[in-house]
Amino acid sequence: NGFRQHQRCHKFYHYPARRFKKKVFLPTLKKKKNINHKPKVITMKNKVSIFVIIAMLAGIFTANAQTPYKVGIGVTVGNMQALSLKAFAGNHFAFQVDLGTKVTRAVTKNTDLTIWDFELNPNIMFEGHLGKGLYGLVGIGGSIGYSWNIFNTGWFVFNSTRSDFGKCGANGILGVEYKIKAPLAFQLDFRPGYGCLFAEHFDMHYFDWSVNLGIRYTL
Repeated sequence: NGFRQHQRCHKFYHYPARRFKKKVFLPTLKKKKNINHKPKVITMKNKVSIFVIIAMLAGIFTANAQTPYKVGIGVTVGNMQALSLKAFAGNHFAFQVDLGTKVTRAVTKNTDLTIWDFELNPNIMFEGHLGKGLYGLVGIGGSIGYSWNIFNTGWFVFNSTRSDFGKCGANGILGVEYKIKAPLAFQLDFRPGYGCLFAEHFDMHYFDWSVNLGIRYTL
């Protein structure tokens, strides 16, 4: 009887399930080796190669360096009507001075008027050879002079007043120059810039510009 009772208890008794811990596999991180990065040293061979490349580029650049002339004297017409002098310092750099009158249609926030002035306009420019007798130029310059303007105050021409101002400004210059076989050179340029008219208790700032054609006798 005891044995049978033990079998019955064993038959209806459920043992709790065993819990197994899951093994988690983490990736192992490899330790970085301490690598001392040594700075690259420019060897004598590399120095020679760099020097040869620079020399070749300089040779190519100076091979096309041709001064169209040394000094040119002439006139400038267009927005400016002036005497013009241009001289080269080296193969590429030139200095140009124009002295004369200029008319500009100035547009500001408050007015739109025509400005007449007598000014000195020096420019320093870089000039490079483009083709047969053709050169491109770019540079900067400034201006200083005297301006007079007539403002209409009524419907009739006689209802007007004249005002005199000092004038200063800065400009860029961009254009081309063509040298022919004869001792003549023609230059077409555009000069956008900043202009300022000033007087006692008055000043006006405006977009100053000019389009000009220069004709010079070359020496």
